[in-house]
Amino acid sequence: MLDDLRNSAEASFLEEETTFEREGLIPRRERRFMGMTAAQRFILAFLVLILVVVLGTLFLLVSGKMVLP
Repeated sequence: MLDDLRNSAEASFLEEETTFEREGLIPRRERRFMGMTAAQRFILAFLVLILVVVLGTLFLLVSGKMVLP
């Protein structure tokens, strides 16, 4: 019953051709922007957002448009 799940002695598991390789369904290499992964881009965008918020708040405080209570 489990014979089809085991590796045979003649061929190793790594040498077997997968279904994806036979049908050409292997996805292309993922594209990267400036060599960063999606998580790294998210962290960079989040840090830029925080920087804009902090600098905007400081500018409003310095210019007198906003006053701390």
